[in-house]
Parts: sequence; structure tokens; C-alpha cells
Amino acid sequence: MSVPNRRGHIATEQRNTRSAQLDKLTVRETLELINSEDATVPSVVRAALPRIERFVEMVVASFRAGGRLVYVGAGTSGRLGVLDASECPPSFSVVPGMVAGVIAGGAPALTRAVEGAEDNPEDGAAAVKDLDLSQDDSVLGIATGGTTPFVHGALQYAMKIGASTGFLICTDEKPFADLAEVMIPVITGPEVVTGSTRMKAGTATKLVLNMITTTAMVQINKTYGDLMVDLKALNDKLWDRGSRIISELTELSYEQAFKTLKQADGEVKTALAMELKGLSSKEARQKLDKAGGALRKVLEGD
Repeated sequence: MSVPNRRGHIATEQRNTRSAQLDKLTVRETLELINSEDATVPSVVRAALPRIERFVEMVVASFRAGGRLVYVGAGTSGRLGVLDASECPPSFSVVPGMVAGVIAGGAPALTRAVEGAEDNPEDGAAAVKDLDLSQDDSVLGIATGGTTPFVHGALQYAMKIGASTGFLICTDEKPFADLAEVMIPVITGPEVVTGSTRMKAGTATKLVLNMITTTAMVQINKTYGDLMVDLKALNDKLWDRGSRIISELTELSYEQAFKTLKQADGEVKTALAMELKGLSSKEARQKLDKAGGALRKVLEGD
């Protein structure tokens, strides 16, 4: 094995003076320390909002062009990307793969560490190439320390073919600025347990990924107000949620709303357009398609 690159300069690898005596603390003191450190995360995410905004605009453009958002990471970063991607189809009724998560080491790395999987940039490039990446796609590299070769390789390939790129890190952006169009530095600082980036850095990552996909989905008309209307009822929970949404936005009882949802084949948007505009299911779908899926345009239009 060759000598590894030194990473002691990276912010996520620094020691936290507030937790230097961690093993001497009581359970309550440890919990209070972790909680106080976690409380610093939202403010550093807020500082990164202008960069996050720029990347979300790229993602929205990709979606409107028929492209995808692809997350690429290793370890905790990769798992969080896969998690966020997997939650988009049930939340927003998008097709699987419209938001994709790539993790170094593949599926086995989701539940256990795959040693060495992150060390080869060629593997990262190959992983996104296997997705038939195109210039219509957006790729977000996630590496809290910034140094993951697997992620670097994926971003370099994405830039080479003209895809939009962003890089979410929790350290100084300068050494990595040529790896993506939009750098998103969220400087969470040293962890309570030195180098354990599943903690504050992981929390920051989860917050940013939630913001990216939720905001992008709102921009492509997946919600009506704050309601998850682009919902396809596929199980009891979703039939219940869909019926409650319809009942809340109409004068229908829960039972009547459920019946309307069944007539719309479980499609909440379709059911609402049917009920509030007096349309058949076919007419409702046609109007929604014409409006780009924007329920508000259908309901407020002629």
C-alpha cells in the first residue's frame, strides 16, 4: 500500500477543543455537548444558500429538459445521496432514476463499509458513465472532506461531457474549485468525535439535499401550496393521505374524497381537477399536461 495523502489540514479532520475531554463526561453532559454542536449547523447551511440556489436552478433546468439529478458520494455522503434519491418517487411521483444516487462500492456499501471503494477516480467516472450521463443532467458530488477520488472522477467526467455540476463539501473550497461549476461549502467545523463526519457534516448534508430536491420539485409543479398533490396512491397510507388532501381542498367528506380518488386511479392532482373544475378524468389529465402539471394553473384558469 502506498503512503496515503495527508488530510490533517481539512476542517472535518481537525480536533474539537470543546470535546477534548469527551470520555470524562457524563451521559447528560455528552448529550448536551452534541446537541450544542448540532445547533450550529443551520446557520452554516444558511450561509451557503446563494450557492445552493445556483445549483437548484441548474437542477430545475435539467428536469425541464428531461434530464436527471445524480448524487455521487462515498460512505455517509453516498448513503445520504441514495436516501434522498429513493424518497423522491413516493413523495413527488417522479419516475425512479430522475433523481439517482451513486455510492462508491455499489449497493453493498449502503449497509457496510467497502474498504478502498472511494480511492479510484476512474471508478467514479465509470459509475456515472454507466448511467448514460448526458449534458441535460446535473451531478452533485458529495464529499464532506472534499478529497474523495471516486467523487472527483465522477465530477470530472460530468464536466467533460457538459453536464451541470456542483460539489457539496464541509471544508475550504479553494483546493477543489476546478472540480465543479458550483461549489457548495458548508463549513460545519470539527466534529465531537474527530473525523466522524456522520455527525454535523452528515446533518448538514441531509439538510442541503432535502432543500435541493424539495425546492426543485416545487419549481416543476409537484406541489399545490404546501400539499403533496403530485401523489399516486400505491398503499393504504397514500390512499389515506390523498383522500385527506382532497377533502381539505374541496367540500367533500373523507369518504367522498376517497371515492373520487379511486375514479382518478389514485392520482390526487387528477382527482382535484375533476372535482373542482367539473372535469372527467381524461379531461383533467389533458389540462394538467397542457399546464405542465401545474394544478394551480388548471384550477385558476378558464
